[in-house]
Amino acid sequence: MTAVEVAVGVAILGSVLAVAVPTFVRELHASRLTEPVAGLERLGIAAVAYAHDRPVGDAFPPSAALTPSTVPRGVLVVDPAATWDGPTWTALGFRASPEGVPHAFSFAFDSTLGAARSSFVAHAHGDLNGNGTTSTFEVRGQANDREHGGATVLPGMYVDAETE
Repeated sequence: MTAVEVAVGVAILGSVLAVAVPTFVRELHASRLTEPVAGLERLGIAAVAYAHDRPVGDAFPPSAALTPSTVPRGVLVVDPAATWDGPTWTALGFRASPEGVPHAFSFAFDSTLGAARSSFVAHAHGDLNGNGTTSTFEVRGQANDREHGGATVLPGMYVDAETE
């Protein structure tokens, strides 16, 4: 090989890497965020379904603490068998992932019940790179006796330290 051929080869390889590496990093980052976004979407849908045909004061199940209680730090975890068997998770039909499949986020469900208005906050917490900084994702919903149509998930999602 001549020096010109080597230079052309290096230039082509550099061009391919300049395009491929950012795309790979972007896709990897997007795949890590699929778990909390999809999980919170499922929780919101389940909470609205639970509230259907219930009075506003009983619209949502009781609060459920962070599950698993320790946020995974930089690793994927497989939950012990009964982790998601609590009354709220059962009522909502929710698991972070199918049994035996590892996941990177812990989830919680906070409900505030009242006669005229009830609300919930579903949140996911994860430490994807294990540095102690936690990413937080939240969705909110409400049931109000003044509005027709029952319970709703409020638009938008709160995100804090998405990329930690």
